Amino acid sequence: MTLEDGSEYLGWSFGKTRSTAGEVVFSTGMTGYPQSLTDPSFHGQILVSTYPLLGNYGVPVETKTLSPYFDKYGVPVHFESGRIQAAAFVVSENCEEPSHFAGGASLSAWLMNEQIPAICGIDTRALTKRLREEGVMRGKIIIEGQENVDFASGDMSNPVADVSCAELKIYTPPPLTAPVAGAGKMLRIALIDCGVKANILRCLLSRGVEVIRLPWNYDLRDLEYDGIFLSNGPGDPKACGKTIASLRRAFSVKKPIFGICLGNQLMALAAGGDTYKLRYGHRAQNQPCSDIETERCYITSQNHGYAVRGESLPLGWEPWFVNVNDGTIEGIRSENGLFSAVQFHPEGCPGPRDTEFLIDRFLDQVRRHIA
Repeated sequence: MTLEDGSEYLGWSFGKTRSTAGEVVFSTGMTGYPQSLTDPSFHGQILVSTYPLLGNYGVPVETKTLSPYFDKYGVPVHFESGRIQAAAFVVSENCEEPSHFAGGASLSAWLMNEQIPAICGIDTRALTKRLREEGVMRGKIIIEGQENVDFASGDMSNPVADVSCAELKIYTPPPLTAPVAGAGKMLRIALIDCGVKANILRCLLSRGVEVIRLPWNYDLRDLEYDGIFLSNGPGDPKACGKTIASLRRAFSVKKPIFGICLGNQLMALAAGGDTYKLRYGHRAQNQPCSDIETERCYITSQNHGYAVRGESLPLGWEPWFVNVNDGTIEGIRSENGLFSAVQFHPEGCPGPRDTEFLIDRFLDQVRRHIA
């Protein structure tokens, strides 16, 4: 494996034996590699795991076909999308003999089936330290005997367009057996899909919400909805100009809007703020974030490489959460209370779901708004 700065890391290939290139990023999570690899926010990136042993509990797939399980709505049960989104996987040690009651295949067999290259046997600690010191950079995995690839190959100007749904899709859950007090009619939530994780869909559907899943560049002006949910997604938020323009128009409709991860950055840009690229991002299940108002700290799951520039927020907007480690903005909200977003993932998967109450808070706000 070679980085743009010329540093090299030798190892052994597992998964698909082919060369590839992409932005090299690292995650400090100890578990959750099936969810991380299928997270659309990792689309096109070479993912490095800082935890040394991977694959020990296998992958929860259908044993004969190695295909994911789906629920009745067509949402993946154990993964965050229907396929591996990362361009490649880099680990210190790969376990070829996993042991877990739900494991249907080894990590290497799954990667091979999905045509994803991987490398093991390298010093991932040294690689991670270089990425922290020099900042994330592009890299390439070169398989001995195969043709070299260019660092720029696989570069994507707008990866959101690659992972968003192609057309509108409606998910209608059955009525809740134990209805929420004061719920009234079933809510219609417009979900702008910039690379939505499956557990966001599961969280909304389990709460009896009708979800209108929309492409990232969908025009909301002719759509009937009670509230808007902005999903996570990959890449630079400034590449999503059509989403930003649509959000600006939606602000004038004055219906509640809530965003997660990329949705936080898009909301800031639509409001007139600015975003910037972090040196090496936040990719882990152990990021501490503090509510500025209450000063309560939560441990959160995160996967992003960009952040909101706090001083750029215009009049009528304020920071909501901050990252305890580096002070970066982890949430924003409008002073009128209608619009809010967080940089972390309340739905977890992988990671803690201590802040999942924020989804309930948003839905309660929508109900009050239409009451």
